[in-house]
Amino acid sequence: MRKLTIKTNSDQEFIEITHEVRRAVKEAGILDGLAVVYVPHTTAGVTINENGDPDVVRDIITHFNRVFPVKGDYRHFEGNSHAHIKTSLMGSSCTIPVENGELLLGTWQGIYFCEFDGPRTRRVIIKISS
Repeated sequence: MRKLTIKTNSDQEFIEITHEVRRAVKEAGILDGLAVVYVPHTTAGVTINENGDPDVVRDIITHFNRVFPVKGDYRHFEGNSHAHIKTSLMGSSCTIPVENGELLLGTWQGIYFCEFDGPRTRRVIIKISS
């Protein structure tokens, strides 16, 4: 198991962590199996999406904020309900097949840590199994 510490710089941002997951697969030394990426937070998540055009990340955050604005008719006393909702929709884990020691990601896919309530210091857990 590999544990990452991620320091986010903005209230909402995506940080590509594909290279870290690839490193974990290589260190595990498995040829075929699964890579599970898990974020143990309620206001940050993980997703797989296009990594060829940074405007995709911008578009996701922009449209999430239109549907779930930072300031809205929320009751949660901490004032970060928008982040909880976005995280629930994005998800707290993803699983990627590993074949011949490589992640089976599509040509344009990358793995992103998704911050919705930063800046903060966050954790990501990567588990590789055969």
